[in-house]
Amino acid sequence: MSNIEKDTLNFLSELERNNNRDWFSDHKHLYLKAKDNMEAVVNQIISGVSDFDKSMERLEAKNCIFRIYKDTRFSKDKTPYKTNIGASLVEKGPKTLNHAGYYIHIEPGKSFLAGGVYMTEPKNLKAIREKISAEGEDFLKIINKKSFRDNFELRGDKLIKVPQGFDKDNPMGEYLKFKQFTVFHSLSDEDVVNENFINRTVKIYKEIYPFNLFLNQAISD
Repeated sequence: MSNIEKDTLNFLSELERNNNRDWFSDHKHLYLKAKDNMEAVVNQIISGVSDFDKSMERLEAKNCIFRIYKDTRFSKDKTPYKTNIGASLVEKGPKTLNHAGYYIHIEPGKSFLAGGVYMTEPKNLKAIREKISAEGEDFLKIINKKSFRDNFELRGDKLIKVPQGFDKDNPMGEYLKFKQFTVFHSLSDEDVVNENFINRTVKIYKEIYPFNLFLNQAISD
């Protein structure tokens, strides 16, 4: 079983200090080694998650890992490279665009696991809100489960008021204000390089699965 190597974190730390094309070109072999390491780990995570979430079975890590090259066209920060390696595990296909999935973010001192929906189409967001409004008890049962609350923080930008189309006194009003439905689980550098990292990640994603399933059922319906 592969694990995230200390050399991968060391490369990212060095890249943060030397975020320029000359340094990256001279050290590209270290980037390729870190990328291969991440790919091996993510493939094992996909295999583990597929045991309970069959939508992951067709994924390959090479298609899930984000490019390290930044798009700086509309950014004030013109440094050319990301200082993290991330992967998004979401079922691919025209009928699964913007669905809920899992995310892994490896960055020295800032690593985390996540799940849910970050950016989705307005019609999908409306469908999620409608399902939460209609099935609030089921939604609360998921997010109030002790193992869920012990591991995650529900995050997302929120509206000031309950969105149009819903009663302002809706008992699920505070949740209907969310514009993103995401959960985060922070990781220390020690967590990331621990030999149990893959098993821990699969376990965390298994806790996220009912949350993702609820969101995806709303979007699919």
